[in-house]
Amino acid sequence: MDGGKKFNTTGICIPSEHYMADTSGMIDQIIDNYIEQGEYFTINRARQFGKTTTLELLYHRLKEKYLVLDISFEAADEYFRSLGALAKGLIMDISERLEAQGVPEVLRREWEMPVSEDFPMRDFGKKITALCRKSSKEVILTIDEVDKNADNQIFLSFLGLLREKYLKQKSGRDSTFKSVILAGVYDVKNLKLKLHVSEESKYNSPWNIAADFHVNMSLTEAGIEGMLREYDGDHHIGMDIKYIARQLCNYTSGYPFLVSRLCKILDEQVAGTEEFPDKASAWTKTGFQAAVKRMLYESNTLFDDIRKKLDEYPELSQMIYTLLFVGKDIAYSPDHLVMDIGIRFGILKCANEQIAVANRIFEMRLYNYYLAEEMLGSRMSSASMQIKNQFIRGSYLDMEMILKKFVEHFTDIYADSTDRFIEENGRRLFLLYLKPIINGTGNYYVESRTRSMGRTDVIVDYLGRQYIIEMKIYHGNEYHMRGENQLIGYLNDYHLQTGYMLSFNFNKKKQIGVHTVILGEKTLIEAIV
Repeated sequence: MDGGKKFNTTGICIPSEHYMADTSGMIDQIIDNYIEQGEYFTINRARQFGKTTTLELLYHRLKEKYLVLDISFEAADEYFRSLGALAKGLIMDISERLEAQGVPEVLRREWEMPVSEDFPMRDFGKKITALCRKSSKEVILTIDEVDKNADNQIFLSFLGLLREKYLKQKSGRDSTFKSVILAGVYDVKNLKLKLHVSEESKYNSPWNIAADFHVNMSLTEAGIEGMLREYDGDHHIGMDIKYIARQLCNYTSGYPFLVSRLCKILDEQVAGTEEFPDKASAWTKTGFQAAVKRMLYESNTLFDDIRKKLDEYPELSQMIYTLLFVGKDIAYSPDHLVMDIGIRFGILKCANEQIAVANRIFEMRLYNYYLAEEMLGSRMSSASMQIKNQFIRGSYLDMEMILKKFVEHFTDIYADSTDRFIEENGRRLFLLYLKPIINGTGNYYVESRTRSMGRTDVIVDYLGRQYIIEMKIYHGNEYHMRGENQLIGYLNDYHLQTGYMLSFNFNKKKQIGVHTVILGEKTLIEAIV
């Protein structure tokens, strides 16, 4: 349907122009629990998490009942040269919104009167009082991109004005905005991530009147299904909507940009290729994996921002490296600055009181990022690169052969290494060995439910087929048998008959090599190094 709706990943999503997941429940929650209660709050979420679109949806829902002054600090750097400049800039922006919403001219003219040069913010506060008293509707203020200047003392003075008027209104001594909504990456209540620690006077924000914002803004599987149902109806594809929606959730954890980006790639890049000539063939299991592969190798604003953050915060980069390759559990602490930075920027999350990478797409991208830096100097990568054609059988990966050759090369290169080196680096070395073999054709990810110091399951997607490799540290026969049973259960989940195990065994009497174990109807190919 040329000229119809599109999937959008830039700017505001508009329901009449773009396919959008249903977020009406989330909008209802914000209105009922915050705006109707007269709360001041910040919608603080990672970049490209739908904050601007949420404000737009709120505006359209609220404008009939309220006077909504929706402004942005996106291009307002000059406002923060002085208190007078800020007052004048806000008067101009709000004046436009008053006119757009049909506020009587006499009230607009009063609002537009110039402020005192000596006390601009005090005069601006009086204007707010007059507007809120004389308006026929209660007034709501929303400011997008608020943290563009959150480290500016002038901005803090503006917050202080809002706080003062809020408190006076609560005691019946002033009239001001019913609700104020600020949107940005940072929680303006706590500016310690934005400001230098030495600037003690700015460390605590006057925004401490604001309510904590606990609304889940991740897209839900049901909401994604609705979006796909609309798309499918427009294009008559007949896709398995529930399957695709589930995969989108599994890979993105509902991160709005990632969901829309994968859909856009499927619609505009995968469909129409030689392998997927039409939309019906693209919106399938293999088409979805092709979209994931394309996404992992593209440059986009979100991935670029993550890379910048890793360069800017080396301790965060080291923490993520430890999570990915060592398998060490890291307990969450709300007072840990590096963890707070990772969560604030959406790279990390707290799950079951442990730190984890926020979603599978980020994790796969981060694995590629760290491994790419090591591949050029890696003897394991060089070894597999030289014989990679031996592992491809048409559209199949010969995973048993990969394990056999890995054992040979690992033994040749690292036979004299310490147990600790192998325990901390064995899984990383296998991924370095695997990456050149599937690079450009397949993807892999680590199943988060099984990542630990003792066990890690790697799922390889290669031309629509999946291979499960359990990498583990050998801790005796009982633990080993339990690992086999867990792998069998995992094979059942994926409807596979054959699984693979890679055991790093420190028993001096171990038998290095690859052997086959038959357990019921399942076949396990195990490699021991």
